Amino acid sequence: MSLALVQEVTPMVPNLVGAGLIVIGAGIGLGKIGGSAMEGIARQPEATNKIQTAMIIIAALLEGLAFGALFLGK
Repeated sequence: MSLALVQEVTPMVPNLVGAGLIVIGAGIGLGKIGGSAMEGIARQPEATNKIQTAMIIIAALLEGLAFGALFLGK
């Protein structure tokens, strides 16, 4: 690697690490939301529509928060 490339990329490292952490956190959150929703549906199949609606709303809010954090980090 050339020295010029290293000097150009080095200031971006904290932003890239932060973006990676945001994506990992959002992935973990979405996985927990989906898993908990499936457990809830398995326990109370009659509440499927309410559980799915709440899951979709929470997932959309989480994704919006993750995208917002990614854009603000740049």
